[in-house]
Order: sequence, then C-alpha cells, then structure tokens
Amino acid sequence: MMRVTNLILTTIALLCLAVALPANDVLAQERLVFKVAAENTQYAQQYTIDVGDVSGHQVRLFEIRRTYPSNAPVINGKIVESWTRGISDYTNNNGEAISYGVYVLENGDKFFTRGSLVSVQNPEASNLTATTVGPITGGTGRLARINGMARTLTTANPETGMNEVQVDLQYWLPQ
Repeated sequence: MMRVTNLILTTIALLCLAVALPANDVLAQERLVFKVAAENTQYAQQYTIDVGDVSGHQVRLFEIRRTYPSNAPVINGKIVESWTRGISDYTNNNGEAISYGVYVLENGDKFFTRGSLVSVQNPEASNLTATTVGPITGGTGRLARINGMARTLTTANPETGMNEVQVDLQYWLPQ
C-alpha cells in the first residue's frame, strides 16, 4: 500500500512540475481585425485559363499585393505590406481556391498563412464575395513561433482588378 501511495504522490508531483515548467513560455492570445481598401490593393499578376467544359469555368493563378500606408496593423511591429498568392477554380466567379499569405513587418520579420476559400457571386452582382479561413503557418524573426488562425472576407472583381479585404487574425506568441 505504501508503494502505491508513493507512486501516486510521485506521479502527481511530476504532473504538477510538467504543468509549471512552461510557465515562463506562456502564450498570449491576441486578436487583430483590420481592413485593406481597394486603393491599397493591386493584382500583381493573374493568369486565367478557360477549362472548356462549361461556359465560365476558369482556373486562375493570382498574386495580390496590399500596402498599409496609414493606420498599419501591428503585431510586434507595423505590417507594411502583404502578399496573397493562390489558385482558384471558379465557374462564373463561384467556387473554391487555396491561398497563401505573407505579411511583412517594417523590420523585415514575416508571418505566413494558408487558407481555403469559397467564392460566391450573385448573378445580378458585378463583384464576388469570398470567405477564407486557415492557419497561421509560421514566421521569421520575433514572429518565428507565431501560431493561430486567419480569416478574411473579401469583395473583389478580378476582371476590373478591384479587391478589398477585412482580415481577422487570432494569434498566439510565446512570451
């Protein structure tokens, strides 16, 4: 009986120690929501190919650059630009896409996102609405250990080059 009691007390002590050890590496959860207007967004490149099976079905490779000239969002420094690169599979601007984001801070640090996107265009509307969600996949410099989720809500018209986005980042940084 004494052995079992000692084993239980040792196990409890080890569990308490395991929980207490990472205390100086606590994660601070933050949330940042910001918008990027169409005038600060530009399609750097896009290539569209008609699939040919039904009218309006296209695959597209795209690259979007966003700048933050005023009211720049801050994560351990100001974000000065971001890039979104992706591949879409739309029929009349309805469909899905995969995107990859790179956010660049003024000191050169970066963090990266990956998202799955669903795009919907009402037949009467000229713009599409896209919702993206996915993980923050890593970073560099002071953001090397960033973790979290990125969500975006985009209004766009790939034909005219109009694109504006609201970004919602929920992230954790080790202290």
